[in-house]
Order: sequence, then structure tokens, then C-alpha cells
Amino acid sequence: MTPRPAALLTGLVLLAGCSSGTASSDADGAATSAPADAPALDVEVVLDGLDHPWDVAQAPDGTLLVDQRGGGFTAVLPDGSTQEVAADLGDLWAEGETGLMGLVLDPGFAQDRRFYTCMGVADGGVDGGPGIEVTAWTVDDGWTSATRVADPLVGGIPVNADSGRHGGCRLRFDPQGQLLIGTGDNAVGTNPQDLSTLAGKLLRVDPRTGQPSAGNPFLELTDPTSHAVVGYGHRNVQGIAVQPGTGAVYTAEQGSQVDDEVNLATDGGNYGWDPVGEGEYDESVPMTDPEIPGAIEAVWSSGDPTIAVSGITFLDGEQWGAYDGLLLLGVQKDTGVLALRLADDGSLVEQFRIPELEGTYGRVRTPQLGGDGALYLTTDNGEGADQLLRVTPAS
Repeated sequence: MTPRPAALLTGLVLLAGCSSGTASSDADGAATSAPADAPALDVEVVLDGLDHPWDVAQAPDGTLLVDQRGGGFTAVLPDGSTQEVAADLGDLWAEGETGLMGLVLDPGFAQDRRFYTCMGVADGGVDGGPGIEVTAWTVDDGWTSATRVADPLVGGIPVNADSGRHGGCRLRFDPQGQLLIGTGDNAVGTNPQDLSTLAGKLLRVDPRTGQPSAGNPFLELTDPTSHAVVGYGHRNVQGIAVQPGTGAVYTAEQGSQVDDEVNLATDGGNYGWDPVGEGEYDESVPMTDPEIPGAIEAVWSSGDPTIAVSGITFLDGEQWGAYDGLLLLGVQKDTGVLALRLADDGSLVEQFRIPELEGTYGRVRTPQLGGDGALYLTTDNGEGADQLLRVTPAS
């Protein structure tokens, strides 16, 4: 499915302000209405005709790079024109929830033109079958083609070869310039608590070498697989965001039958997902098992029913008014975007749905703040009906 640029679509939609008092969905039970002084938002369709776009990144020159789970990169240039970015994706393994997933530009992109993806690979498994790999690429100045320069940068991330379920896989940079990788547990009950596998973990590596970052918490363990691990006991990490001002790293993961979670990342932390059950993958157990000594409680939980949170990002900038500093979560089981106000210590202050995005655009995979201060969203409805949206405070 070839994406269509905004020029072929309705350009800009001005929606009612948050002061309308629109209530949040019942799915996030404790949520309240948006604050009365919240800004009205403009929502612009930047691209249409996408199929499961997974992530979006903005280059220093304003170009947007979008990937789709089934394969392919699209660049939206500063003048609004779009073009496909040619890339060798011949080994892509797209099955179920796994495919071409996380995407992030290098902090030095203006100089090195380097970016990173996390994707299912047909021969990336330890047994020669499917696996998940993080790959480093460079893209030419004209955004016409991308070339692999570290293939893989990080390998050995397992995948569920039968279904592609719980494949992760989000990429973001921490404040020290290290690459963070959020992985899924592959729907295998023993994986989250097992430090000898990269599944169900938050990883941290050097983006140049792919080696575990200096200071990682498990470097002294004998098994080298554990050296890249920062946190474990996760189900399916699909969101990573750094809080402006504090530098704190937050992760989000889709829940079982009980809870979705947002967690404050702590080196060496066990986040308590242990669905072994009686030899099966038991999705009825708590996302944070209270029987695990030292298990770290989530800073936010959805409760029952879950809403299947995905990507996350912080809003930052005085132009956002009362929304400045919010953590935004893409919602997949329901629709729209959930906003959380977190204190500097991670405690929850308030939560509500963004009214302009509620029930209008369907499932949201990724909210991401751009370098231009705008919010970009990828929807996740499938069958060529997905969009890349640009959200800004109304002028």
C-alpha cells in the first residue's frame, strides 16, 4: 500500500478545545476529564494509506521518517512531499505482532546520517530460524536509500516463531546517549524472570558497538547474555520515554488480563511479571507479582479492563500550556491517547484522555514529540487505513 501525502487529503481539522469537559473512557477507570484550561488542538493528516505504521522519527532538517510493520520506510520532506526510502528488507520476518518495529535516529544524525531499527528477521534466531535484531543504517542526504552499516548491531533477541506474539520492540536513547531496547517475552512464561534470555527485558547498549553499556547492572554475571539487561520481569515493552528535566526513563507495556503498566526504569529492577503458571503461559496472574521479593510496582496501572498501551512520549514546551510535561500513551485495545501527569518522583498526579483524539482516529501505536515541538502520531488500524498525524496547540 503506497502512502498518500497530505496534499491529497483534507489538510487541517480544528477540533473543539478540552474545556468541553469530555470525559475519559471507562476503560481507564480512575481517569478524569481533561483540565478546564487545556489548549484546543489542531490535528493535521500528514500521510494516509499506511498499513500498521510502527514508529516515526524527525530529523534535524524537519524530515519525518516512518516505518511500517510489514516493511518499508517513507520520508516526509520539509516541503510536505513524500518518497519511499529504498532499503534491503529481504530478510524481514513479519508475523503477528512482529515485523519492522522500533525506529530511532542517532543523536548525531546531522553528522552521521545514522538510524536504528528493531525488526523480525527470518534467519535471526540462534537455531537459524526467525529472531529479532537491532540494525544500524545510514540514509543518503536526499532520503532516497538506506544502507545497513551494522547488521545486526544487536542480535539474539528471541521471537515466538509460531505466532510472532509479544515481539516488542521499542528503541530510544537515554540521556547519556546509550541505546535502550524494549523487548517482549514471546508469550513464553519463563522468559521474563530468566536473565539468560533477552526476551521480556529492557536492554541498554553502546550504539556504536552494540556491546553492553558500561555500568549495566549485571556485567559481573557469568552469562554474557545478561550483560545488556537493565531491567527484567517485563511482558511486552512497547513504550520508552525520557522525562524532560529529570532524565528519568519510563517504559510502558501491554498487560495481561489484569493490568497495563507504566514503569519507572531502575537499573537491575525486577518488574514482577512471572506468568509460568502450571506449565502454561498464565495471563491471569498480576503484572507485578507481589510474591516476588523486591518486585517494583508500576507508577501507573490500567486496572481491569486493560487498554493495551503502546508507545509513549512526553510533551515539552510552553506552547502546550496546561499539557506541558504530560506523558502520552498510545491506546490500542480502546482508541485514542491517554495522558498522565507524573510528579518528578514518578507518582501519578492525574490522568485523562485527550478529547480531540478520542474515538476519531482509532488505535494509536506511537505518539512521539518531534524536534519541532509538534506531536506526531501513527495509527494502527490496518488494511491501508492508517495515518501519520501532526498535532499542535491551536493558534
